Amino acid sequence: MSGSKKKTISELIMEYFKMHPKEGIAHGPVVDWVTAEWLKEHDTPPRDPWRAIRKLHQEGKLIKVKKGVYKYNPDNITDKELWDFPPKVKEEILKRDNYRCVVCGRGKAEGVELVVDHIKPKDKGGTNDINNGQTLCMEHNLLKKNYSQTEAGKRYFIKIYEKALSQKDERMIKFCKAVFDAYNEFGINGHIPRPNGKKQEK
Repeated sequence: MSGSKKKTISELIMEYFKMHPKEGIAHGPVVDWVTAEWLKEHDTPPRDPWRAIRKLHQEGKLIKVKKGVYKYNPDNITDKELWDFPPKVKEEILKRDNYRCVVCGRGKAEGVELVVDHIKPKDKGGTNDINNGQTLCMEHNLLKKNYSQTEAGKRYFIKIYEKALSQKDERMIKFCKAVFDAYNEFGINGHIPRPNGKKQEK
């Protein structure tokens, strides 16, 4: 078997789904099969196959049926190319932005890797035209992807804060204020007003 190319975790996942086209399949059976196949050529189990399943969905190769359940539909599959900017459009966006991150201004001259990002994500109706694209460095691209999580976190702390106020829980009130101060300090999610009077600094 030394001459054969070992399959990646993602390739094994897609192989399993293609053996069960148009079936909604939960993580469990996929992970079990992929693990068994992986161990035929490796000494240790595959790393995080469930994350690879989610990534394949994000790339448009799998369809999400519900939480933890995905399917492969060969008749209606969205290839990665349809989710990505065409090369020509990508180059136009980079050129328009002077090959620099629109947030921090860094580029390849500073040794920074650049990506072309969808301003409005594809899974929320964003298009692949030049007006929906922006140049970001890897750091700010990652930060943008995490913003939805930090937004949810801030809204959650607002609820905790309001409950603490109603219960006159001074310790929790103080803790939440410190969390809001951290959001202010790092300039994150300023579009969500903090509930205790202090304005988010720009």
